[in-house]
Amino acid sequence: MKAMLALSFVILSTGLSAQELEFKSLFNGVDLTGWVDVNTSPETWTVVDGTLVCSGLPIGVMRSEKQYENFILEIEWKHMEAGGNSGIFIWSEGTQHSPDEPLTKAMEVQMLELEWATIHDRTDAYVHGELFPTMGMTAIPDNPRGNRSKSLEKRCKGKGEWNKYLVVAVDGTVKLSINGKFVNGIRNSERKKGYLCLEAEGAEIHFRNIRIMELPGGVITEEQIAPVVD
Repeated sequence: MKAMLALSFVILSTGLSAQELEFKSLFNGVDLTGWVDVNTSPETWTVVDGTLVCSGLPIGVMRSEKQYENFILEIEWKHMEAGGNSGIFIWSEGTQHSPDEPLTKAMEVQMLELEWATIHDRTDAYVHGELFPTMGMTAIPDNPRGNRSKSLEKRCKGKGEWNKYLVVAVDGTVKLSINGKFVNGIRNSERKKGYLCLEAEGAEIHFRNIRIMELPGGVITEEQIAPVVD
């Protein structure tokens, strides 16, 4: 309901029609059209029965072909292993950060399997659905755990079960809905436009129903836009 109200506000405030603000698929269920491997392997990402399967290895990312600024993103995911770790990066540079760091400078929307904290002997304050800037990027968390913003409720399901994230990203602010409820946010992102990246981080994870609705752009400087990757 909140997402629909937000969409209604966008339509009214921009003068755009519902058709102009439609969701578009980022994964066609057949192949990897629209995505570019950055530093993983041909075996890392496969399509099986309409589902995008990530083996988790080698650790790295696959990026979108184009950059996005303001948008609403829907994505469903499920871990296949206890303690699995993954996520989707938004406003990313779309490149490996350094020779020693296989991930990317971006805002991460984390996807942790429920047993991660127990397996790694961490407090359960460290949960799925955290939002945080990576590789030196900056932002202000709504619900601080250091520079990260933690979910106010634990709403994810465990391994083998599908979860749905709705990510609303506008003008450097990110709001995250987990399985039908907004429970986290982060704001004042250093970057406001960049690539989307799916993350391989050591464990098998599946994705499906990846859709995006692009929203009107805002006031933005060159420094707030990720460099274009050739």
